[in-house]
Amino acid sequence: MGKKSKKEKKGRGAEKTAAKMEKKVSKRARKEEEDLEALIAQFQMLDARKTQVVETLCPPPSPRLNASLSAHPEKDELILFGGEYFNGKKTFLYNELYTYNIRKDTWTRVEIPGPPPRRCAHQAVVVPQGGGQLWVFGGEFASPNGEQFYHYKDLWVLHLATKTWEQIRSTGGPSGRSGHRMVAWKRLLVVFGGFHESTRDYIYYNDVHIFNLDTFTWTKLSPSGMGPSPRSGCLMSVSTQGGIVIYGGYSKQRVKKDVDRGTLHSDMFLLKPEDGKEGRWTWTKIHSSGVKPTPRSGFSVAMAPNQHMLLFGGVCDEEEEESLEGEFFSDLYLYDSAKNRWFAGQLKEPKADKRKRRRRGRREESPGEEDTPGKEPGPPEPREVVRQVTTEDGTVVTIRQMLPAVGGVGRPACADKDVDVEEDGPPVVAPCPRCSAMLAVKHGQLYVYGGMFEAGDRQFTLSDLYRLDLQKMDGWQALVEMDPRAQEWLEESDSEEDEEEEEGTEQESSEEDADEVSPPVEHAESFEDYVSRTEAHWTARAREGLGPNAKDKKVLRAAHTMARTFYESSMPDTTPRQPSD
Repeated sequence: MGKKSKKEKKGRGAEKTAAKMEKKVSKRARKEEEDLEALIAQFQMLDARKTQVVETLCPPPSPRLNASLSAHPEKDELILFGGEYFNGKKTFLYNELYTYNIRKDTWTRVEIPGPPPRRCAHQAVVVPQGGGQLWVFGGEFASPNGEQFYHYKDLWVLHLATKTWEQIRSTGGPSGRSGHRMVAWKRLLVVFGGFHESTRDYIYYNDVHIFNLDTFTWTKLSPSGMGPSPRSGCLMSVSTQGGIVIYGGYSKQRVKKDVDRGTLHSDMFLLKPEDGKEGRWTWTKIHSSGVKPTPRSGFSVAMAPNQHMLLFGGVCDEEEEESLEGEFFSDLYLYDSAKNRWFAGQLKEPKADKRKRRRRGRREESPGEEDTPGKEPGPPEPREVVRQVTTEDGTVVTIRQMLPAVGGVGRPACADKDVDVEEDGPPVVAPCPRCSAMLAVKHGQLYVYGGMFEAGDRQFTLSDLYRLDLQKMDGWQALVEMDPRAQEWLEESDSEEDEEEEEGTEQESSEEDADEVSPPVEHAESFEDYVSRTEAHWTARAREGLGPNAKDKKVLRAAHTMARTFYESSMPDTTPRQPSD
């Protein structure tokens, strides 16, 4: 046998390093996740009490980001699942399911027995089989203080025709992660990338897994060729050439102790079967042309008509060792995989908003500007709109929004000298800059829901809904509006009484019904005596929350955690108070 090349040895070394890092991160994260499993089990126990499907007309969902928005394959509906919200002190996770009726412009909350646990940063894919199915994989659950994370590796399917959730238990799938991407390719679900994070460590992935919708089995691919580096939050979409396109994404690496450096990726790859066979796959790097998106993370993706890929919004963070400043976007880009070309999503000038002036023989000149014979007019420049809003606490928030230039995609506006000049009209309707929004396309209409943007140390989570006709490109329509100033935000300097009140509300919302049937703590009873006396009760509750296949050791640990939470909440406050001044 010949000697291995340096490149092969280096590749093997990188694989071993990645494997060691994953093992290290998994080991440190295991205890954190075990602590969160008890909290997840409590929520699941409450969900387990739902025995029938309940559909209720309701207002639009509360503000959220990192949820999933999917178009129903048969009905004129959008499906919203999961997501998260942060109010400055506490993180809320959801497993709520909503549908939006496009024709009636109405929202419905759908409560279905046995849903997946609360999560965000998951992936959801719709396939048409069996009247429509929504497949959900992975994601994360965060502790209320946002310092601990549980990364899911479970796979669920929502049968849309029967309105039933089903967990698919199959071995050999991807490890727990969030920020990954998943698409449906023929009769396969294809999962790529993502990350796993604990309190002290993290790891980013670039592995590829496929789930066969016929055999219900997972397979890890080992594509040939040089593929993307590890990353999360990338564009992943099916191309017209029968493969899968990967673009951009984000990753970070540790440069020294307690100092990380983030990387915004802007490279592009194609993953496809070799010679049309699905057994062997290969990576190929793509060198695209056209108007490419500026570097960013947190952008949203959807598939447009004609197999165009849509990219909307995002944020570009300027990272310093002591600060993080972000520029948020609301622009739109389209990628044509057949032409391997990017286009900027430019809006056409709405005729109804024009105010015509008398036609002039030539365009008006700006002071000091002269016509240059033979000079072609350049493409229209985006227009920056700056708005300032004042919040209830007096914070002045500046929102900078780059509006697309008026003119059709790929053609410059005002190419003719004899033009109708537009005067200042009504305010432009468009989504404000944001990241981590939800996108879906139905009947050639693009829908953008929610997301977030930051101003200083404050985060604004959105619940607005906008629509854009991708064929006409004649302007955004606001279906649901919201005022960011009205949003709750709790500063770290708020009083301890407010914090205690908030924690009390949390306990009430998650355990109100459960506490009524829990064994009470007897007078002067120690925790050891209490858990010994009530262990069977708490074990049964933990088993109910974790499921029948959970290991006995995990169930017992969760049971003791739940018992301690109840025990401590039942004890009177005996802390001596300081005399008032």
